[in-house]
Amino acid sequence: QVQLVESGGRLAQDGGSLRLSCAASGRAFSNYGMGWFRQAPGKEREFVAFVSRFGGRTDYADSVKGRFTISRDNAKNAVFLQMNTLKPEDTAVYYCAASGSSSYSPSRSPRDYNYWGQGTQVTVSS
Repeated sequence: QVQLVESGGRLAQDGGSLRLSCAASGRAFSNYGMGWFRQAPGKEREFVAFVSRFGGRTDYADSVKGRFTISRDNAKNAVFLQMNTLKPEDTAVYYCAASGSSSYSPSRSPRDYNYWGQGTQVTVSS
C-alpha cells in the first residue's frame, strides 16, 4: 500500500514556473515507477511524465517535453515535477501515481497505475 499526497499547485502566470511535489508513505517506494497525470475540466485524464524506480529512465508527453522535468528522491520518498514556461493550456488538476507493473519501462496508461494522490490544482493565467 502506498499513500500519495501532492502539493505545490497554485495560480501562476503565463511563462512562469511551478514545482509540484508528491510525498509517498508506505512500503518500498523505490519499487514503483512514478507518473504525473493531469485532468482539465471536461477532459480525460492525460499522461504528463514518468520516472522509473531508480530515476534512470523518464518519459514525457509531447505537450510538455522540454518544459517539464520529472525527478524523484527515494531517500525522501518523494517525486517532483518542475514545470517551466507554463502555458494556459497547462491548467489542470495534477495527480501523481505509482505503478508496480511499470517500475522500469514507462507507461502512459492510467490503468497501469495502482495508487493515486488526491490531486493539486494548477492554474495558469494569460
